Amino acid sequence: MYSPDTIALFVVWRWLVRLGGPGLVVLGIADNSVIPLTGSMDVLTMWLAARHRDLWPYYALMATAGAVLGGYITYSLGRKGGKEATERKLHKKKAAKVFSRFSHWGFKTVAVSAMLPPPFPLVPVLLAAGALQYPKKKFVGALALGRGIRYSLLAGFGSLYGKAIGEFFSRYYKPAIFILVGLAALGGILTLAEYLRSRRSRTPALPHRRAA
Repeated sequence: MYSPDTIALFVVWRWLVRLGGPGLVVLGIADNSVIPLTGSMDVLTMWLAARHRDLWPYYALMATAGAVLGGYITYSLGRKGGKEATERKLHKKKAAKVFSRFSHWGFKTVAVSAMLPPPFPLVPVLLAAGALQYPKKKFVGALALGRGIRYSLLAGFGSLYGKAIGEFFSRYYKPAIFILVGLAALGGILTLAEYLRSRRSRTPALPHRRAA
């Protein structure tokens, strides 16, 4: 027996697969939010390209579009909140490292980070770009370049090895979904833990009362 939450996730995943390219846009927006769905975009992109091998450039394009839209939303949050809000979200030491890296290699930081696979965290880079008021056009260009390369490679891989990938997913469909759910849950837990830790670090200690 599966729990209601697990059944709901199965339904959502089937719905995304049925949507095809638009499903990648929807998932891309969610995956590049403050709580990323680790690995979900990679798997869906390969899966769809494996099922419709001639359409792999289309799936790569739609995955990139979804990722850029989601990334721009996160970038806008960082831009609106500024450096102090980003430091609260990421923890001060972590934010300082990202700010330092970004100030030296702005375009490269976004582009290379967008190409790297999970579990590399992209959200801190997106927030830092916004907090440091990095130009919008350069940000979108760098993110589109990095994600475009990544999803083109994944979609091309799915098209090239479509038969083997299709057989794998038909045989291990449910375990694969459970793994994705677990990774997404882990990403959410880590994000929540980081947020709670940053709140504790900001809370001033109360002065001790003197004994009467």
